[in-house]
Amino acid sequence: MALATYSDLQTTVANYLGRSDLTSQIPDFISLAELRLSRDIRTRRMLKTSTTTMVVADPTIGLPTDFLSIRDVFIQGTPRTVVAYISPAIFSSNSRADESGLPVFYTMRGNEMEFAPKPDSAYTLQMLYYSKPTELSSTNASNEFLANYPDALLYAALLEAEPYLMNDARTTTWSSLYNQAVTRINTSDEESEFSGVPLVMTVTSR
Repeated sequence: MALATYSDLQTTVANYLGRSDLTSQIPDFISLAELRLSRDIRTRRMLKTSTTTMVVADPTIGLPTDFLSIRDVFIQGTPRTVVAYISPAIFSSNSRADESGLPVFYTMRGNEMEFAPKPDSAYTLQMLYYSKPTELSSTNASNEFLANYPDALLYAALLEAEPYLMNDARTTTWSSLYNQAVTRINTSDEESEFSGVPLVMTVTSR
């Protein structure tokens, strides 16, 4: 079984389902599968860095279009300043949201990040975030999910297909296989990130 390209995946999904009449539907199953993986998987392969120059007195910055979740946020400088997350409710009651200065807090509102204090200079903000892979299509034959987690992507596509086919009996099978694959993927990534490396505690000051 080859799962190197989008075309391979479509063929394999059809073979597993034992159907040759789902040419129009299988791309939808795969798109839904990619959405499922985007919600359930967080690995180093999905990390990206975004660098933005803040605008003086503007406390907001738009999130990248492929944004899923944040790993780290800091302002470049010597030393770097870590920007800490606080909930929208706490942010709204925080008096520093009305101040100007070096931002030390942020919150999330819709598709924007909001900072406190408001920047008093054109600071360079760097964000490490988990990104959504570019969706598979006729013009994008592979992505991070297909290249690195083809089993989870296949099981997810099959899981999405069964309700359409009104074959509830198979849903449990694909759901179990999918959940096992996702658990192994996330666990393996965590273990490979820290395995064999002694943890060092550091103390930062502001």
